[in-house]
Amino acid sequence: MARNKHPEETEQRILDAAGRLFLEKGYDNTTIQDIVDALGNLTKGAVYHHFSCKEDIMDALGDRMFYQNNPFDEALGRRDLNGLEKMRLVIRLSGQDARRNEMTRQAIPLLKNPRVLAQTMESNQKVLAPLWRKLLEEGNRDGSLHTEYADELAEVLPMLTNLWMGAGFADGQAAMMRRVHFLADLLEKMGVPLFDQALFDSMEQYIRALCDR
Repeated sequence: MARNKHPEETEQRILDAAGRLFLEKGYDNTTIQDIVDALGNLTKGAVYHHFSCKEDIMDALGDRMFYQNNPFDEALGRRDLNGLEKMRLVIRLSGQDARRNEMTRQAIPLLKNPRVLAQTMESNQKVLAPLWRKLLEEGNRDGSLHTEYADELAEVLPMLTNLWMGAGFADGQAAMMRRVHFLADLLEKMGVPLFDQALFDSMEQYIRALCDR
């Protein structure tokens, strides 16, 4: 049987259907068969040809949503902001994407899967760490930051903001805000005063919205 000449089109259709179902029914309540039924003209085998499991579909959805609305692209393109202000903008923009935030909330339990956790950590280091490094280095150059640990913070920030913060949602809003304040104090001691009052307020709204679901 000839291989599909346009596999990327089929993958996008699968992701479109899965994304709708995850948002409507929830990740846990959506089965591969539900996704097949929503597609209409694909078999379960065709879906498994592109994605080995439902976790892979969620992972691919997360990647697609990030690249379609990458907050770093907007921040790095701003000529009117210094490095610190661009970092704050990235955090604010990330919290404003409601669909992506809902997917993130649903994906948090998947981090208990060692394979998913390993993939997430690898993606963080390959994709997010270099982007954070650009902003940290820019902040050092323009004087808005004063850190000797740009390389190290670039690697740590994705783990703290994605994995460590995400794992705290089960503990409730108060515990999450405590983590935010801890992260703020830690970064300030490293020469990165990332959190001002406006960003604290933005994070509180973001956490309240996710914890109340």
